Amino acid sequence: MRRLRRFQAVFALCLLAFPLAAERVVVSVLATTDLHGNIYPIDYFRDQPAARGLARISTLVRAARAENPNALLIDCGDTIQGTPLEYVYQQYVRTGKLPLSLPMPDEPLRADPMMLAMNHLRYDALVLGNHDFNYGLRSLDRARADARFPWLSANTAVEPGSGRRPFAPYLLKTVAGVRVAVIGVTTPAIPNWEKPENYRGYRFEPAVEAVERTLAQLRSERPDLVVVAAHAGRGPDPGGGAEAARGAPGENMALDIATRVEGVDAVVYGHSHLELAGEKIGNVLLVQPRNWGMSLARLDFTLERSPDGRFAVVEKTSRLIPVRANTEADPELIRIARPYHEAAERYLNTVVAEAAEPLDGAAGRVEDTPLVDAIQAVQLAFTGADVSFTAMFNPRLRVAKGPVTVRQIAALYVYDNELYALEGDGKMVKDALENSARYFVSCRDEACTRPPLTNPRVAGYNYDMAEGVEYEIDLTQPEGNRIRNLRWKGRPLSPGQKLRIAVNNYRAGGSGGYGMFRSAPVVWQSGEDIRQLIIDYYSRKRQLPVKADGNWRIVPAAARETLLRQAQAEARQAAAR
Repeated sequence: MRRLRRFQAVFALCLLAFPLAAERVVVSVLATTDLHGNIYPIDYFRDQPAARGLARISTLVRAARAENPNALLIDCGDTIQGTPLEYVYQQYVRTGKLPLSLPMPDEPLRADPMMLAMNHLRYDALVLGNHDFNYGLRSLDRARADARFPWLSANTAVEPGSGRRPFAPYLLKTVAGVRVAVIGVTTPAIPNWEKPENYRGYRFEPAVEAVERTLAQLRSERPDLVVVAAHAGRGPDPGGGAEAARGAPGENMALDIATRVEGVDAVVYGHSHLELAGEKIGNVLLVQPRNWGMSLARLDFTLERSPDGRFAVVEKTSRLIPVRANTEADPELIRIARPYHEAAERYLNTVVAEAAEPLDGAAGRVEDTPLVDAIQAVQLAFTGADVSFTAMFNPRLRVAKGPVTVRQIAALYVYDNELYALEGDGKMVKDALENSARYFVSCRDEACTRPPLTNPRVAGYNYDMAEGVEYEIDLTQPEGNRIRNLRWKGRPLSPGQKLRIAVNNYRAGGSGGYGMFRSAPVVWQSGEDIRQLIIDYYSRKRQLPVKADGNWRIVPAAARETLLRQAQAEARQAAAR
């Protein structure tokens, strides 16, 4: 007995001198965001293979799990809207038939294709996105019912008595002994963009307070690792950058969460269609994967077990794993999505009109073009508006002389936006055009001959052109003072002139810096998306415009010529990719 006690004493001294290595575990969080219905590795609008989509993401996920089985897979929202594949399915959910009265596929469309794909990949959770409301609550509920994983949103509350199904605020899962909490939040700016009936029964709260409240609820669960998954951009910072461009109040708050909430280890986010491999804000890791399934975010957390059995994070790293042209597509996922893909292809290949001349979108943001005027004509016709605003969403679009298909119309208007008519005035039009003109940079003399003359802080899809008025954009002037010779019906436009203005629902909500529209009364709104209105209009008219009316131009001429060369060079680069 004395010998045993002596051995125990010696062993204890050895432990003090040479402590055993602490147990370490690495937990990986894999993340996607803004998938927007991309399953097949294809650009439906260009009818070409593309390095994107869940079928290729599946291969990256499988490889990451092989490297570290201790992994969670999450998505940050905007999932069930975007590609023609999802659009055709959503029309079936809403109406019981396919668009354009196309025949049903042989294999039934039994569930939301994105949920089928994500079930196959074994996602652990999905965060609610603003575009997930686009097709209404029936479509949203159907997709949630098809998912084998929770939809998260801690800042989406159910209105009392509405009967709506609440969203889980968080996911708590034990991975290799580590208790991992994933808190989901979405942008609270959804009511700025959506029709009230599309979110009726839900209320969207500030995200920072929701994360703080959820962390308090989680305290008794004692999570070892806390990740916030946000459908919201990083948010503006003093250094500017693309996301510093004006958004709706509270829209982008990933940075706010990282800087203001104690107890968060990482924020993985989306919404802004940018990417960030990783940055540290204090001790919080921020990461954003690319949209459309073009990259997979991988966050690796090394945790060490303490004597009381709890784990603590001792190291955190992140990287983005890009989908490449040679990334293999998961054949099983291709099989699962095939009936939806084939239905989308039949829809896209339907002929709806004719083009009497070839049409090119390359210069559509530099000079007035028939393709932009084609959208404006539709918006003016359906709304009875005096003035119409739209962007050239796809400068890559080329329309050959001859038959025009739904695919080309869809490529012209790539978003599922709806059309609104607002009660506005001349000042509103002027302010909107000044905001739009931020897309360009100021120049004088020789500087006007040197590209680039576009502002990297303003996305091209936020550069709107107006129809129904005449104007010039003078790049020799500073931002906010560039719109010259603004005329309506041949006379200078008075700030107080009452006007009916056609815009999409996102502009009506103030997105892209168009806050001047936010408080304007909505006097008409479409029940269909603008793309379908374009299809309906040209199915009757049968011919796209051949020539633009030239109601606006950029001055001076040197700047305009430089911008045209810049646009043509960018078009050549895009064609070579």
